[in-house]
Amino acid sequence: MNAERTLYEDPDALELSRKRALADIAAGRVVPNAAVTDWLKTWGTADEAPMPPEWLK
Repeated sequence: MNAERTLYEDPDALELSRKRALADIAAGRVVPNAAVTDWLKTWGTADEAPMPPEWLK
């Protein structure tokens, strides 16, 4: 039985992922680390916040 290769084991998928990431960065589609950190700090608390929808644009 052949197990499906993960992203990091498939050179073509890894290269495509890298190109997409670089295109997102070039287009300004990034979220500041501090914003992600603040959001993650809400996980598991009574004030747990959903992921801001604008992060998916």
